[in-house]
Amino acid sequence: MRILGLDPGERRVGVAVSDPTGTLARPLHALERRSREEDFDAIADLVAQHDVGLVVVGRPLSLDGTEGPQARRVDRYASALAAHLPVDVVSWDERFSTVAADEILRQSRSEKERRHARTNGEIDAIAAAVILQSYLDSVGPVET
Repeated sequence: MRILGLDPGERRVGVAVSDPTGTLARPLHALERRSREEDFDAIADLVAQHDVGLVVVGRPLSLDGTEGPQARRVDRYASALAAHLPVDVVSWDERFSTVAADEILRQSRSEKERRHARTNGEIDAIAAAVILQSYLDSVGPVET
């Protein structure tokens, strides 16, 4: 079973997917935000296309672990998404995912390539992969 990872932001939703064993996450792409219905339909298509059995949504907690306004918005988003999908949706702490994604880019790309990755949404997909990999590392491989 593959697992889909999402990093919902204001303008884009970063998307990542696991391998079938639930061991490794890889970035897919970023969805440009439209309406919730359009976003959810696009995510449902990805769930079907990649034979996904679970969706992990990054939950932006404050640095001290408390829930702020953005975490509450993401909670509402994840709840509405769960009602739209045929698979379970879980939230996962995403603190530092964007920092980790920036570091991945810094180590692997030139400054020009990093700027391009930030403007085309690639960084959002990398952040989704960071979130998903954190989740996968915590639960271990999935039963196939």
